[in-house]
Amino acid sequence: MQQSETVGQPARTTGPPEEPGSGRTPPGRDRPRWRRVGWWVTTAVAVLLVLVALGAPAGVGNLTPAALLRIPLEGLVLAAVLLALPARARRPVAAATGALLGLLVILKAADLGFGTTLGRPFDLVLDWALLDETFNFVSGSVGRAGAVAVAVGAALLVVGLPAALTWAVLRLGRLLAGHPDRSRRTLAALVVLWLVAAATGVRIAPGVPVAATAATTLVSAHAAQVQARLRDRTVFAGEVDTDPYRSAPTDRLLTALQGKDVLVAFVESYGRDVVQEPEFANVGLVLDEGNRRLTAAGFGSRSAFLTSPTIGGGSWLAHATLLSGLWIDNDQRHRALLASDRTTLGDAFRQAGWRTVGVMPAANQPWPEGSFYGYETFYDEHSLGYRGPRFSFAPMPDQYTLSVFHQKELAGADRRPVMAELALISSHSPWTHIPRLVDWDDLGDGRMFHEAVERYPSKQPRTGYRRSIEYTLGALISYVQRHGDDDLVLVVVGDHQPAPVVTGPDASRDVPISIVARDPAVLDRVAGWGWATGLRPAPDAPVWRMDTFRDRFLATFSPTLDPPPPVAGPPR
Repeated sequence: MQQSETVGQPARTTGPPEEPGSGRTPPGRDRPRWRRVGWWVTTAVAVLLVLVALGAPAGVGNLTPAALLRIPLEGLVLAAVLLALPARARRPVAAATGALLGLLVILKAADLGFGTTLGRPFDLVLDWALLDETFNFVSGSVGRAGAVAVAVGAALLVVGLPAALTWAVLRLGRLLAGHPDRSRRTLAALVVLWLVAAATGVRIAPGVPVAATAATTLVSAHAAQVQARLRDRTVFAGEVDTDPYRSAPTDRLLTALQGKDVLVAFVESYGRDVVQEPEFANVGLVLDEGNRRLTAAGFGSRSAFLTSPTIGGGSWLAHATLLSGLWIDNDQRHRALLASDRTTLGDAFRQAGWRTVGVMPAANQPWPEGSFYGYETFYDEHSLGYRGPRFSFAPMPDQYTLSVFHQKELAGADRRPVMAELALISSHSPWTHIPRLVDWDDLGDGRMFHEAVERYPSKQPRTGYRRSIEYTLGALISYVQRHGDDDLVLVVVGDHQPAPVVTGPDASRDVPISIVARDPAVLDRVAGWGWATGLRPAPDAPVWRMDTFRDRFLATFSPTLDPPPPVAGPPR
């Protein structure tokens, strides 16, 4: 009778003991060297994946190789749990933990992306609606094929990251089970090291402590964010119902502007930095030269700053804030506002007898917001009749938009005064294709802009950004010179600062605002505001919250309201 092994001889050792039901363990020495090396290499990759998932800082500025030297508390807890669990429970716990870690990495990546572009973390309650806007932005910038490729890549990451982290945690569990005594000693040493580092505050770099709790901090922050959003629904419901101008007598509204054409021009990404930072000094020169030219033509101007509710994007939030007199810093508030009967600037002008107009050259779908803002007429990308080239995201140059608006609304003699909101978008990111100013008589349907374009590499966003602001401000100044008269009142305001990739991570949310008029009575009305003379606000110019502008504007130009409704909050 044959036996498989010689009686009395010990079985050969093939490496660390295999955990029952756990799958493969490290190959023994009787296996080919390449298999042993491969197992340890892939195991090292798995451990690295777990460390990155748990320990990578949330801030872009802290993403350095040194950050991988941190000791994540959550990793120590995970290792202790995997060591303590029996084999049958270890695998499902490891698999579930890996999937959750994958979702954590996706959330951390979303935070990094939003932090880079919008200066804030991803909002788990509200930002899902921005996926469609993001696709449209990428499509407008690089084409639909490129946008589809980006979307497919993002979908693969969403599926692949949880799968990769699940594999990594399973592999980590097998490693710990294969070397339990050594793993416990190593874990105990790391716990002591973490406690010492936490007590002493040791840091690898500024803002990067050795004793890390990044995952816990991230989850806690987003949990608090969700709770805040839910509470804010009730808070905002009270704010939107408090409207001092809802019942204001229409015959007493805006009497100091009777007969004036009032244009509110939002300039995309026009922020404080571009009028104050030395790198953007040419913009200041454009404003100073424009002020000289407008002064020679009889116009005066006053300028200051407003604090926008957003940064890097979300222009509609800034528009809603300024026009409604409410702080609209997220889409939940925006949707609630649109469902309300809040009196906007457009409503006030329409009730007082103005023809009200909205001009949104980037809108290529139905825009029901127009009726909420009180606009009788609305011009979108299609109704403006442009036949020239796109400029990255911007469907048409601002000069063309201003020209068509003027021809359609202001050129006639027998008409009512016009109040219009104009969204000027040539300075929208990614700032790679910037139009040039051309002769107004040559604009036609815009086809001539095929030859009037400046191109800037995407790796130089600050240069392209500066040129785009110079272009839009130049177009506005030229428009006032060409078409401005005694009845024009122009409000030029930035919607938000550009993305942090341009301003840096700690920029303010302030944006310039200017009022331009030839009639001195208009500027006399705002003398009490303390705004600086000229198109460029001084560094120490007043700064108001953007939501205070509606009430201050209506109170200033509705002097026959007795007494005027209270202004919504003091300037900052």
